[in-house]
Amino acid sequence: MADSKRYISKTELETHKKPDDLWISIQGKIYDVTQWSHHHPGGPLPLLNLAGQDATDAFIAFHPAIAWQYLDKFFTGYYLEGYLVSDISRDYRKLAVEFSKMGLFDKKGHGTCILLTIIALLFFTCVYGVLCCDKTWVHLCCGGLMGFLWIQSGWIGHDSGHYTVMSDKNLNRLAQLLTGNCLAGISMGWWKWTHNAHHIACNSLDFDPDLQHMPFFTVSSKFFNSITSAFYGRKLNFDSLTRLLVSYQHWTFYPVMCVARINLFAQSIILLLSKRKVPNKGQEIFGILVFWTWYPLLVSFLPNWYERVMFVVVSFAVTGIQHVQFCLNHFSSSVYVGPPNGNDWFEKQTDGTLNILCSSWMDWFYGGLQFQVEHHLFPRLPRCHLRTISPFVKELCKKHNLAYNCASFWKANAMTIETLKSAALQARVLTNAVPKNLVWEAVNTHG
Repeated sequence: MADSKRYISKTELETHKKPDDLWISIQGKIYDVTQWSHHHPGGPLPLLNLAGQDATDAFIAFHPAIAWQYLDKFFTGYYLEGYLVSDISRDYRKLAVEFSKMGLFDKKGHGTCILLTIIALLFFTCVYGVLCCDKTWVHLCCGGLMGFLWIQSGWIGHDSGHYTVMSDKNLNRLAQLLTGNCLAGISMGWWKWTHNAHHIACNSLDFDPDLQHMPFFTVSSKFFNSITSAFYGRKLNFDSLTRLLVSYQHWTFYPVMCVARINLFAQSIILLLSKRKVPNKGQEIFGILVFWTWYPLLVSFLPNWYERVMFVVVSFAVTGIQHVQFCLNHFSSSVYVGPPNGNDWFEKQTDGTLNILCSSWMDWFYGGLQFQVEHHLFPRLPRCHLRTISPFVKELCKKHNLAYNCASFWKANAMTIETLKSAALQARVLTNAVPKNLVWEAVNTHG
């Protein structure tokens, strides 16, 4: 009996990757998600980045089982011609099914409630120390506690953006607003916008916003060609000022991390004041206003300007530890240029991430980022289970001869500085305006 299915080729599918004509393939079936992209909870960008190709592995990574039942309404009636599943993808999907059967995606534990209680205690301790004590050292310690509070609230914000950390979605949203917008001054809408793009295009120089830190940092000499950011929709100009700053980035890395909070504040405000569509924009703005009411007010109760400045500096510097942690997981890992490819999802996620070796009693310090490989492969998995699944992921990487990158905290710092130093020295070659010899050509090679 002849096959009655209608097929389209990969070449034809690739033509449907525009905002007004957006098709994807999931398990060989073709779906038109053009209209849905405007309502997609993760925003249109992940769909655009994976448009015109197979996106099965990414779909499995980011969606619960219930999402499959909604796909039929977008089915075009076409199937992908010659659709094949690689051995790696097949094993990855089996592993995802096994974890689901074990209930790991649903068992969240009580970590969030405990952490929220600790954050509340830290907050009231800081307020009490500022308002009721007159010792300078107490005020400075309160600044440090505030920074530590922001780190821990950041972990809840991160978790709640990937999966429901509370008993229902409304409480989850409340936890996001409290820990992100109100307590930390960071828009959760901004975070989800950038973080989703990061996960989809992990370590793509032009698609991953978490690697686009010019004019302060570049992790690759490929930035010297002033590449265009697909995320921001503009050219990242490698001008003379950027060359100067990048030339010393291995020295300025830690000082900049101490004030990196300012960038997050600025990016949040810029997004919320822009015309870009942000879900629950009113709530987002209200939360940011709450932060910029209580934090300056608390600082104003300190007795003099010296203590006020030092309180802010200490709180920012302590939070800088978290910004360093963000960088350690990706700065020294493999990078590439171009859009993400759904056919090598597993490989790109493992190549672009670095785990941090630590004992289980230090898991609170890293907030799940110590298992960055596992987190990128299974972003919906509660972080309390990342250590549990680590041996399975490691074994799968070994089976397919893929790197399972990990290093100690100190080694990861050294690797990051070495990456920055390498790019800095190459930037100095350009700064010194040497003739276009073989060294110059090597630095400026495309690809």
